Amino acid sequence: MQENKKTARTAGFIYLIVILNGFFFLKYVPSRLIVWNDPATTLYNIRASETLFRLGILSEIIGYTAWLLLPLVLYRLLKPVNKTWAVLMLAFAIAIVPIAFSNLENKYAVLTLLDQANSLKGPESDKLPGQVLKYLQFYDNGNQISSVFWGLWLLPFGYLVFRSGFIPRVLGILLMFGCLGYLTIFTGNLLFPGNSEMRYLNYIRLPGSIGELGICLWLMVVGVKDRTEIPAAKSNP
Repeated sequence: MQENKKTARTAGFIYLIVILNGFFFLKYVPSRLIVWNDPATTLYNIRASETLFRLGILSEIIGYTAWLLLPLVLYRLLKPVNKTWAVLMLAFAIAIVPIAFSNLENKYAVLTLLDQANSLKGPESDKLPGQVLKYLQFYDNGNQISSVFWGLWLLPFGYLVFRSGFIPRVLGILLMFGCLGYLTIFTGNLLFPGNSEMRYLNYIRLPGSIGELGICLWLMVVGVKDRTEIPAAKSNP
């Protein structure tokens, strides 16, 4: 059981790295730099705060490297609950990594444009804001694809937490609702692009966000309950 506590706390620490970096590069940096309906202002903001833009890229690399490690540690912790679901959790989570690193090419394309900006004149210079915003939109589209797997991995993860007996079941329920939230938002944005009413769907993702933060803190602080032994491994759901 002591080994399980150590594994759980390691997972919680890695999860915290993922959450903090995710907030920085997905929320904070875009909120400071990107104005989606104003290419000129977006370009000005990025040029004025290029270091912040570059830190966002670095944070993303750190975050997704930690993300690659997280499901491996969680697999070790949760495999005894149900091996089949643990493998499913691992597969969905790791699938995100190549998509995310490939998507980073769009941010590097923005940096390339910034490096070329001083040599551009006339019409070519006028096109620059639109080109920068285009790559940022490509990047955002890549995140939309990633969000499918951000959701899918929460279903087996939540199920394993729910069945574990050593982590509160309510966290597992919240995580499974998180899967529904991500997939609902992705489907809504795909089928109804530009619909301003779709922003209300973001509240559907709230239970999953609470569940992820909750399990991160639980694993870090509590680990696993001493009084409950991990159930015997199962090969079928």
